[in-house]
Amino acid sequence: MLKFKRITCVVMLTALCCMKMTAQSFRRENFPEGSFSPVTNINRNSYPRVLSDYSVMFRVNAQQAQKVQIDLCGTKYDMNKSDEGVWIVTTKPQVPGFHYYSLIVDGVSTADPASRSFYGCSRWSSAIEIPEKGMDDFEVQDVPHGEVRTVNYFSKVENAWRPLMVYTPAGYNEGKQDYPVVYIQHGGGEDHRGWMEQGRTAQIMDNLIAAGKAVPMIVVSANSNVQARNGGMRGGYNWQGMQTFRSELMENVIPFVEKTYRVKKDRKSRAMCGLSMGGGQSFYIGLRDPGVFANVGVFSTGMFGGISGASNFDLENEVPGMMTDTKTFNSQFDVFFITCGEQDPRIEYTLDIVKKMQEGGVEVRFNSYPGDHEWQVWRKSLHEFAQILFREGQK
Repeated sequence: MLKFKRITCVVMLTALCCMKMTAQSFRRENFPEGSFSPVTNINRNSYPRVLSDYSVMFRVNAQQAQKVQIDLCGTKYDMNKSDEGVWIVTTKPQVPGFHYYSLIVDGVSTADPASRSFYGCSRWSSAIEIPEKGMDDFEVQDVPHGEVRTVNYFSKVENAWRPLMVYTPAGYNEGKQDYPVVYIQHGGGEDHRGWMEQGRTAQIMDNLIAAGKAVPMIVVSANSNVQARNGGMRGGYNWQGMQTFRSELMENVIPFVEKTYRVKKDRKSRAMCGLSMGGGQSFYIGLRDPGVFANVGVFSTGMFGGISGASNFDLENEVPGMMTDTKTFNSQFDVFFITCGEQDPRIEYTLDIVKKMQEGGVEVRFNSYPGDHEWQVWRKSLHEFAQILFREGQK
């Protein structure tokens, strides 16, 4: 009986503690006037908060900590501790878009439990989303919605099952038509989830298709971090460094997609694009395989310059025929599109290489957008690329 009473007391105390914690977690805060909770917050009635000038206020409860910092996109902010043990800091104003961040508590970097986590920077990281005015196509709207599915295929390169994320447009399940397909690649330190989660591919495609600005299409996001059975792995901004993933894409991913989904199987109905590392993959694989792809998008790649190890990029050497048989090269591609952020260290080199292409007669489209090496630039890149793909009357 005594044991039973003790157990009952423990349960009651636990329940009381839980009620107290719940009450505290839902306690109404006096937030700064004009601030709002980003969609990346776990609790919309808590911190972090985006202020009216797009600076961000963070509050962290770490009573025993000696030092707490916020690492926001590589900039570290020292937090100040209140008498109650709550650490507070307000950052500089941030540009609109998606920003990775971490907590650093007594020298240990970790994700913030107050925010959703995303796989980026080669680890699970917290993030904060600051919306941009006029970019409603990046948000969920009252339009017909497609689906994003995670499926598994067997890789003969890795000799293992690997994931894909596949966007199918609204009406796919009910219809019988075949669709063109875009193979979209993530950057270094990310994986197949990047474009569908951080990149908001489904929102962008849903809104463009509903408005008649884009042809209904399927978008496939593969994980290009491939480990071959012989120990070889992707690496390097060169043709040789692309071979492991090229084999994965050509021998496993594309055959699986064309067997599993209703997709058109001609070259004019396939596109390849990607950001940063994925932009380099799209450049080499897409442009060197015109029998497979007639549409190529290269977003914010560093292979032209602006990153360590990239220099003296020779277009003719990297894509034979581009500069010496330009007429044939142009005839093979319906869309060849390059983009870069205007504050990205890669922009100067990208502008130079695009100028060389255009002066040599290469039919390449180019655009730049405000921003550094970041997701808002890449969302805008996809947003524009999707609108010019698979149009009737293209060569």
